[in-house]
Amino acid sequence: MKTRDAVANRIYALCDERGWSPNHLSYESDVPQSTIKSILLGESKNPGIVTIKKICEGFNISLSDFFISPEFEVLDDEQDLS
Repeated sequence: MKTRDAVANRIYALCDERGWSPNHLSYESDVPQSTIKSILLGESKNPGIVTIKKICEGFNISLSDFFISPEFEVLDDEQDLS
């Protein structure tokens, strides 16, 4: 699994846990809907840590809570993140 897929899967899972749509996450995190959509659709190849931090704040979790998840234990090596 690629990192960007793991990030998208984790966001989907957290939204599901809360019964939120991606649009609601956008509202809670103050991250533009287009950015959330880009991350979830895999169009954003390397979402920035500042964006992920804002998403975590929207979920009211820490960065470590976000990344402590099975999705991040099985990542493929990625040579080119661009």
